[in-house]
Amino acid sequence: MKNKIRNSLPNILTFINLSLGIIALLFAFRSEFIQASLLVMVAALTDRFDGKVARMLDITSELGKELDSLSDLISFGVAPIIIAWNISFLPLGILGYLLAVIFPITGAYRLARYNVSSFNNVFCGVPITIAGAFLCIINLYNSFSKIRGNYSNINTIVTAVIVVLLSYLMISKIQIKKR
Repeated sequence: MKNKIRNSLPNILTFINLSLGIIALLFAFRSEFIQASLLVMVAALTDRFDGKVARMLDITSELGKELDSLSDLISFGVAPIIIAWNISFLPLGILGYLLAVIFPITGAYRLARYNVSSFNNVFCGVPITIAGAFLCIINLYNSFSKIRGNYSNINTIVTAVIVVLLSYLMISKIQIKKR
């Protein structure tokens, strides 16, 4: 029994990541954007440790890698952009929808490219975890700007530019050393 728990620990962390991403979406649907953004950032912490724990315990698996990618797509691809769409892109019509689609699509592509590549000490493209967490920092800033009453079209434009830039960086050939 003790061995089963030990062997399940990385996947448990991955499922916590996924659960936090889903709950963040539920908060976003209730227009609770600060809480939603904070949950995505907590999910980033759990994502940081699932792979480390698996390698430390020498129990890495293809299943674990795939579960991690699926969880990351929800927590760092879908949740942050849904929050951003509600805060910033809702009034943009079709452009807002395009911005909301490009981010998770490029994130999914980046995750798939990573999964079929051989493991080495380099990431190709900015990891979706970093992109999603950074977008949530922007979402927090925009949420507080709305609360203070100083949100403007500039916030929307800057957020749109950041989403496009992050989307590009995820599928770029930029190499980032793993830690």
